[in-house]
Amino acid sequence: MKFGELKTAGHFPTLLAAFLYFDFSFMVWTMLGPLATEISQSLVAHGYHLDPNQKATLLAIPILSGAILRILLGFLVDQIGPKKTALIAQAIVIASLFYAYFRGENITYNELLAVAFGLGFAGASFAVVLPQAGQWYPPRLQGLVLGLAGAGNIGVVLDFLFAPKIAELWGWQAVFLVGAILSTFIFIMYTLMAKDAPTDVYKPNPKKLSDYLKLLRDKDTWWFSLFYAVSFGGFVGFANYMKVYLMNTYQVDMSRFGLEYLNEPNVKVVAGYFGALCIFAGAVLRPVGGGIADKMGGVKSLYLFFGATAALAIFNAFVHNFYLAILILFLIMANLGMANGAVFQLVPQRFGRDMGIMTGIVGCAGGLGGTALIKTLGWSKSAFGGYAAGFFLFAAVIAVAILGISLVKTRWRTTWGVSAGGRI
Repeated sequence: MKFGELKTAGHFPTLLAAFLYFDFSFMVWTMLGPLATEISQSLVAHGYHLDPNQKATLLAIPILSGAILRILLGFLVDQIGPKKTALIAQAIVIASLFYAYFRGENITYNELLAVAFGLGFAGASFAVVLPQAGQWYPPRLQGLVLGLAGAGNIGVVLDFLFAPKIAELWGWQAVFLVGAILSTFIFIMYTLMAKDAPTDVYKPNPKKLSDYLKLLRDKDTWWFSLFYAVSFGGFVGFANYMKVYLMNTYQVDMSRFGLEYLNEPNVKVVAGYFGALCIFAGAVLRPVGGGIADKMGGVKSLYLFFGATAALAIFNAFVHNFYLAILILFLIMANLGMANGAVFQLVPQRFGRDMGIMTGIVGCAGGLGGTALIKTLGWSKSAFGGYAAGFFLFAAVIAVAILGISLVKTRWRTTWGVSAGGRI
């Protein structure tokens, strides 16, 4: 498989536009994570004191709304096409960002929850870009293509690198202004570059409500939803909660590191840098995971990535050394990112004619998994004063997913996998 095939076997400008759209959408979707400390301090100054559960709720709302909205956008992709759907969603996101900026420090917690819901439309863009990119390319390239389109989740790295510093210099509301301007720019670029696949390349197959119900009765839909709830749910959950976790667990270590090595006295900025480092691994390795799955099969790849993640999660529950914890988090995010690519190497082979709706359903499961992980970590901190219980529960869910792979692999390989066009 060569990257050069991407320019000849499909429509590269659309693939690039999809990547950029999802990249900046993901940045906007998760921007509350790296700003959680700054926003909560601003709310305290105005009489709002957030406990760990309220803070986790604020971070979970965009993930939850993004999950649910993926089904809606997946339906719209089938009805009006990916491009129109993307532009509608992006317009709502831009309006939400400008609202948060103009309200500024006067914004209330309830208003922030409403803004967080609006940002969910950015996360729901996943249900648009993957079908749009995938429709242009043959089965043998699906792992790589959908991995590249989905690698737009590297946008969360930009959040952690720049949002805390911008907030330090100009206030947290300035981050929303920057996000609104960039989103407007991407809106224009996407309008000019992206195209829906013509009928001679991909014939649309609009779905009715009954088609949704039919797919929900298919047990493979639920298996893929479980696998993606673990892989993407783990990635986005840890990404969104990363700064809160680091600040609550290793604040002293990060402060010392910032003063000694970075000449950076603001521990919140240092936390952003370490968060970006860990999240970068998962974001950039998603297409690598898709490529590995193309070569060795999605099932074997998921065994490898899920097994490594479960072992690392259990190990991290016992770790109290800052540098070792950063290494473990880096490896956890790397394996989760590659698992994301592996899951979506399999989905288009099983549900190739239903990619719009299936991306919405499976993507919804991923968002719900992320919401559950964020709330689990918040609960663990509130109930036990630490995060070990949260990591143990996450490892247990991964074990269930691994068992699920063992139950379906033979059936998959002997039924739809025989004629799928790629390795299972």
